[in-house]
Amino acid sequence: MKIAIFGSTGGTGRELVKQALELGHEVTAFARSPEKLDDLKHKNIRIVKGDVVNYADVEKAVAGQEAVLSALGSPTLKAGDRTLSDGTKNIIEAMEADGVKRFVCETSLGVGDSHGQPGFIFTQIVIPLFLKNAFADKEIQEKDIKESNLDWIIVRPGGLTNGEKTGAYRHGSDKDISGRISRADVAEFMLKHLDSDEYLHKTSAICY
Repeated sequence: MKIAIFGSTGGTGRELVKQALELGHEVTAFARSPEKLDDLKHKNIRIVKGDVVNYADVEKAVAGQEAVLSALGSPTLKAGDRTLSDGTKNIIEAMEADGVKRFVCETSLGVGDSHGQPGFIFTQIVIPLFLKNAFADKEIQEKDIKESNLDWIIVRPGGLTNGEKTGAYRHGSDKDISGRISRADVAEFMLKHLDSDEYLHKTSAICY
């Protein structure tokens, strides 16, 4: 499958690129700093340099794809920074313009109707004190995805780690699902849903 990956130089994004190539997909990796992917040499990788808030850059990466994966993070925690949601809006518009339907996007547990799910300390202390603006932007991001005409799936991981891929994790809308999860396992889960309708137009938590 031809897939574009946004956020390709981040922790989950690099795992998406690596695992997608291992599975035989043709990968277009969108990166602001392509040199960060120099170690991922492969005949099936195409790197597009660009800024996600620049629609023309995004459209170049989306054109001709069969699906799009996003592991974009919040570049800053400053109030009013909308890079994440603005970038996601560009991805949505480019996909709709080019007729690309499948969109699998990583956000975070604690967004939307999963508010409070990560536990008291994270919800009442960590988010308000340190992640308030990042989570506000993720709320906008999810809203825009849900209002799109895409075949979207939103993946909400718990606390991210750099652990190994295990393939053994819980997922779904169960409010008891919370905890930590490796970026490698999040990537595996996202790639599995490139052609699965299990969570079509739904959100799924993913944790151990």
